[in-house]
Amino acid sequence: MQFLTFIGFTAFVAIISYYKTRNTEESSSDGYFLGGRSLTAGVIAGSLLLTNLSTEQIVGLNGASYASGLSVMVLLPRYLKGGLTTVPGFLATRFDVTTKTLTSVLFLTGYVVVLLPVILYSGSLAISGMFDVPELLGVTHTQSIWICVWGIGVIGSIYAVFGGLKAVAVSDSINAIGLLIGGILIPIFGLMMIGDGSILDGLSTLTTENPDKFKSMGGPADPVPFYTIFTGMMLVQLFYWGTNQQIIQRALGAKDLKEGQKGLLLASFIKILGPLIVVLPGIIAFHLFQGNLESADSAYPMLVKKVLPGAWVGFFAAVLFGAILSSFNSVLNSSVTLFGIDVYKEHINKNADEKMIVKYGKTFGGILAIASMFIAPLIANAGSLFDYLQEINGIYSIPILTIIVVGYLTKRVPAIAAKIGLVSGCLLYIISQFFIKDYFINKALETAKATGVTDEAALTLVEVQAYPHFLDVMAILFILNVVIMLIIGKIKPREEPFVQQYTKQVDITPWKYINHASIIICIIVIGVYVYFA
Repeated sequence: MQFLTFIGFTAFVAIISYYKTRNTEESSSDGYFLGGRSLTAGVIAGSLLLTNLSTEQIVGLNGASYASGLSVMVLLPRYLKGGLTTVPGFLATRFDVTTKTLTSVLFLTGYVVVLLPVILYSGSLAISGMFDVPELLGVTHTQSIWICVWGIGVIGSIYAVFGGLKAVAVSDSINAIGLLIGGILIPIFGLMMIGDGSILDGLSTLTTENPDKFKSMGGPADPVPFYTIFTGMMLVQLFYWGTNQQIIQRALGAKDLKEGQKGLLLASFIKILGPLIVVLPGIIAFHLFQGNLESADSAYPMLVKKVLPGAWVGFFAAVLFGAILSSFNSVLNSSVTLFGIDVYKEHINKNADEKMIVKYGKTFGGILAIASMFIAPLIANAGSLFDYLQEINGIYSIPILTIIVVGYLTKRVPAIAAKIGLVSGCLLYIISQFFIKDYFINKALETAKATGVTDEAALTLVEVQAYPHFLDVMAILFILNVVIMLIIGKIKPREEPFVQQYTKQVDITPWKYINHASIIICIIVIGVYVYFA
């Protein structure tokens, strides 16, 4: 029954996606890369939700709604005014082609080394755990991960490479509804199990017996301390929601500014439910399994199997499969776009027509997908998924955010400043996180042990306090890079001030309720934090 519901719902999504996209002209750049600039608010919101919720959830929860608001009101109007297909496309007009190419290469490198493999690996863990693939097929855990990685990778590649953005976005919208239904049902069933059929009794038991798990402020040894929301976290969120090609490409495909703004705001409103879908099930799993699971990564699939009826497991596995596919094919589609527009057309074949750009973009997408499928299973040896993803992401996220922010907010900072900002941002972060950090932490731990500190919690605190948190490092380097670029702009400014031209590809009249909706979302987010403080 599980497999029937899984296959049935997956097939349903595929058929609807084909039906909705069969008339889209995908031989042109706008048709393939941006869905013909025809995406509406609901499609944009659903696609954003699926792309975000299935990966990077941990970082995405804290400041997503706030950062979405900045993206809606500040960056999106400028993107659509310039008729952009890719975020680096703006950098070519603001600075120069070399800056654009460097940024695109940074994006592509981060996607193939970090994002795509992490999505495949974490998704494979979930699917393998829910269906107990090792026992089902008589294979080892490692072999089951390889099988799931290639299964997800091949299906995701077909969606992204052959369907274009509109196929990705439509399938995301359907899966988003399923994810919200299934995602909310899991904590409901979990609380009913704890409370012997009563949700309120279950919640009361959970909060009474696990009070520390419900503190929104957390503690100093938490992976993401609360105060970092006001330092690097907000920068990470602004990069993710405002400049990351895989996310912003949905808004770039909007039929006008109003639909783009409504889509982003709707996604940020639904993201407020994120803790119910992502965090609460983890606390329920901790309570039900008494913290005795071999791996924290297995908590969610084990909880799903324990609390959902058999047929519902198949449905939710299909929804989760769709969410995993969403993140995978979203990044892959963005990679195809970046390569086709910013690399192939710009440097390999300047005379290529739009059909040729799409053709070679698809070829590159296939190669990228295969490479990520080989890398993904190796992540099992990389330690914490969270640490791997976030620390590597920092190499390119803050430098890219810096040059885009300075590019939009200043008129005379020259191209050389952007290049220096990119290179210095990447190098300083690498030196900080992969060389200096280890030295300070090891030195602090040695000193602590030499003075007789042996308690595990005390040593963890020593380690945390030995060096700034990686989000603090991001904030420091962001400010430093901005200062460097402004100094260069003062010493050697552009001859002519930059003025962005309106290409008139889409209507950029803003939604009249944009300010009201943004304020309401911010108030709700602050209220949630205050309540759980």
